[in-house]
Amino acid sequence: MDNFAFNANNGKNDNNDIYFTNEIDTINKEKAKPQVKTKSKAKKSGGVGSTYMFFIIVIVASMILSVYAIFCMNDILAITKTKSSVTVSFTQEVQTSDDAIDALSDSGLIKCKHFCKFFVKLRDKVIKSSSLGGPYDAGVYYLNGKMGLEGMLIALKGENTTGETITLTFPEGYTVPEIIKKLSDNDVCDKQAIVSVIQSTDFSYSLVSDLKATDAVPYRLEGFLFPDTYEFYIDENPASAVKKFLKNGDDKFTDKYRKRAKELGLSVYEIMTIASIIQKEAANDEQMKTISAVIHNRLEDKANFPTLGCQSTSDYITNKVAPSLSSTSAHTSEYYLTYYNTNNSSTVVGLPAGPICNPGQKAIEAALYPNDTSAKFFFHDTKGKMYTAKTYSEFKSKVQQYAPYLQY
Repeated sequence: MDNFAFNANNGKNDNNDIYFTNEIDTINKEKAKPQVKTKSKAKKSGGVGSTYMFFIIVIVASMILSVYAIFCMNDILAITKTKSSVTVSFTQEVQTSDDAIDALSDSGLIKCKHFCKFFVKLRDKVIKSSSLGGPYDAGVYYLNGKMGLEGMLIALKGENTTGETITLTFPEGYTVPEIIKKLSDNDVCDKQAIVSVIQSTDFSYSLVSDLKATDAVPYRLEGFLFPDTYEFYIDENPASAVKKFLKNGDDKFTDKYRKRAKELGLSVYEIMTIASIIQKEAANDEQMKTISAVIHNRLEDKANFPTLGCQSTSDYITNKVAPSLSSTSAHTSEYYLTYYNTNNSSTVVGLPAGPICNPGQKAIEAALYPNDTSAKFFFHDTKGKMYTAKTYSEFKSKVQQYAPYLQY
């Protein structure tokens, strides 16, 4: 055993013999151990960072979707909308809900127009009894976000959600300023909205489809808002209210009337202008066709009778138009008189620029079917009795006899 004493320095015994120790076994065992790879700290940190980033993206995306969903629901339900009024104007009929929603979006009334378009299509498929889809009437609309998408589209369709109505009567001879005031005073429509509709909105009714606003005429639709009794909604859309007058007038002015106007060589607009003068000049229905004959006779002899000699045309401007004008109006009453004053001393030849009131059916028929008389003059006494004359001398003589207080 001594020969194999352990030499820690060189692995030999004292006799310089080579020996084997457990060190080799230890080395071999170390080599035999499987090599286990460990993840680096950097890679481990990168994995945790990617997880954090994923959750951050999910949270941000969820927040964005939540905010978008809130905006979408707010457009539909108007939870946090304000009642500030916004004017939306359609000069022509809008055919589809997509176009209407685009207009609402452009006006700042909704934020999520694509969702709103989808909602309307889905809603109309589910609820077919009351469609929100187009068409929508041309007109001026006063809307606010508090109405919600459905309320605004209902308003654009000319419908009313309150159901509260009022019945109003408009007598023959009412003027546009008087009609506007009556509608406004009874909370049917906003005054400025009605004016805007009357002046600029296009309507499909044949009587007014080609009627355009001109500087010479104070109110474009004067003469065509047919006098009658109508039922309106409170806070009704102005275009819807005006349509009731126009539709009634379009129905009343028959094809027979149109054919007769052509026979007389006059346009519908000229017939309505004549009818409006008859309406204002006549003391009763029986006088209308005789006054119509005097007007027609003068129009056919402009060389000798260049003016109509009717006081009612200038009275229209002085008594009806002038009080309704404001400091922001495009023209003064004096300006309009240059187109409407048909007194003997005026420069207006023939008819004035347009109708002076909204005539009833009796006056329209009188304009189309005048009496057979050659009279060129007429006047009334204080009791409303009418006198006619063929010549100026005859006219002066009768005035002196029956109405000496008249200044001619």
